Amino acid sequence: MAEQHFGTRPTLEAVAARAGVSRATASRVVNGGTGVRAPLVAKVRQAVEELGYVPNPAARSLVTRRTGAVAVIVAEPETRFFSDPFFSQQIRGISQELTAHDTQLVLLLVEGAADYGRVARYLTGGHVDGALAFSLHDEDPLPAIARGSGMLTVYGGRPGWPTAVPYVDADNRGGAREAVRHLLSIGRRRVAHIAGPLDQTASMDRLDGYRDMLPEADPALVAEGAFTPGSGARAMAELLARRPDLDAVFAANDLMASGALRVLRERGRRVPEDVALVGFDDMASVAEATDPPLTTVRQEIVEMGRLMARLLLRGLDQRDTEAAPPASVITPTTLIRRASA
Repeated sequence: MAEQHFGTRPTLEAVAARAGVSRATASRVVNGGTGVRAPLVAKVRQAVEELGYVPNPAARSLVTRRTGAVAVIVAEPETRFFSDPFFSQQIRGISQELTAHDTQLVLLLVEGAADYGRVARYLTGGHVDGALAFSLHDEDPLPAIARGSGMLTVYGGRPGWPTAVPYVDADNRGGAREAVRHLLSIGRRRVAHIAGPLDQTASMDRLDGYRDMLPEADPALVAEGAFTPGSGARAMAELLARRPDLDAVFAANDLMASGALRVLRERGRRVPEDVALVGFDDMASVAEATDPPLTTVRQEIVEMGRLMARLLLRGLDQRDTEAAPPASVITPTTLIRRASA
């Protein structure tokens, strides 16, 4: 059991003395260095445990050339970040993986154009070892900032530009095809789509999946939202005004589907009897709370966050050995059938 030291902090010299080794040897062990024989490593680690010694982060970084921290950059304003459970789930997965590797998470939100300079200064300032970035939009300056800083970066979502950098994404197009295929299989023929922001690749991939299944669909059956409940409601009202005969809706995320459901109920449309409804994400706080519960496409959001962090940490290790960067990952999706369709 670690000794209790009130008022004084155990020093590296005390660890070295307890282990019977030199200060330099103790430093190499506690700060992640190499070249120390296994029996001495065991003695130093036992002394660290007994004394309750906490390594100095600055000393450790001199040995490992790592800060032990990773930046997580979300290209969305605070209001969107804190209201959309997608982000909390992805951050949870990232945090779980980083914590397991004794690495700190530094969250950077991008409210507007002025924030990009702040992010650039932070990345080039040597505060973090790498970066995770997601929810990027077309022409977002973040990729150029990351390249300019020399910072190893893993992206959440397929980037919308030709690149060899690693990313983690769901099979958005395949999941959308499965959603529309299900609606067609239950006899629906006038299937509308509420797309996400069309300057994001996930939205475009889901729209492409919809079009794969309905290549001759009336353009009036497609309306653009913003991945929020309010935008889903507005898009649903727009679709009903243009095509009041629609009998199904595939929304590009669960939050927009919840907004669409509210409008359908206000207009006297029964779900699923009159209009069947399918979302995308399978966030329990949304999909299971709607009335009726939402049929949706599940993407493993927490796991995707873990994979992002895992790829980054692996890439940092491989960069130290000049190995090739890790490959990107596309995770599968699954249709979850509930009462709305």
